[in-house]
Amino acid sequence: MEPLSLLVLFTMAVMAGAINAAVGSGSLLTLPVLLAIGVPPGAAVRTNTIGMVFSTLGSSFGYRREIAAEKEQLAPLVITTSLCATAGAMLLLVSPSGALDVVVPVLIVVALAMVVFQKPLTRALRGRQDRPWIAARGGEAADGAEDAKTVPSAVSHDLSPYRQRGLVAAMGAASVYGGYFTAAQGVLYLGVLGIFTGRTMGSVNAVKNLLSLVVNVAAALVYLVAHLWWGAAVLWSATAAIAVGSLLGGYFGAHLAKRMPEWLLRGVIVLVALVALVRQVM
Repeated sequence: MEPLSLLVLFTMAVMAGAINAAVGSGSLLTLPVLLAIGVPPGAAVRTNTIGMVFSTLGSSFGYRREIAAEKEQLAPLVITTSLCATAGAMLLLVSPSGALDVVVPVLIVVALAMVVFQKPLTRALRGRQDRPWIAARGGEAADGAEDAKTVPSAVSHDLSPYRQRGLVAAMGAASVYGGYFTAAQGVLYLGVLGIFTGRTMGSVNAVKNLLSLVVNVAAALVYLVAHLWWGAAVLWSATAAIAVGSLLGGYFGAHLAKRMPEWLLRGVIVLVALVALVRQVM
């Protein structure tokens, strides 16, 4: 690649890493650059995904304390997302690139609706399942202070919102998409995590970043194997530029995201989702 193209890609990767840490969808900055310089769609996704592993590594390190506080609850989610992301990455290797044009806009709309209507959807889900863990441990009560009184002060493993079957299944489905395309996966994960746990966007962001790391690593491993065994194209100079830039952006973006108020974070999520949707349909 030309030095100027690498510089532009590096700059976009820094911003993408910061966006990934706060919201997700940072790949919508780097993927268009790869496509603009003539990289085929499949190779562009593989190149971008391997580089963006370092973005999620940086953002997860920035949220390391928050992740450590939840780690005992996350085993089912981590295992499920890694397996489903592997399936999604393998699907990319055999599916036509045109399929992305259909799948991506639909899932962005779904994710956007989840973020915008989180509270009523959480109330509906809680009324259906009647679980006591909604809004526990740092979340917000969906129905006010009266509901908060019914929440136990400690949450056991069996009652953890991150261990419920519906959430694990939904994140598994979202991770198939994450392994398949990666771009805009963070918005989708925030929507799913927010609705099923009833917690604020800020309080589930650490788990979102960890699961994004798991998904990206699983997909990257599939692409590496495909590259080594079957010659699937990966542009390594571009991968290096994305890796370095997104690592820096992911780490510093995590610190910025933790200081953003809930209304601002939710607003950024909606804005990023709308921009992602426009990019995909135009």
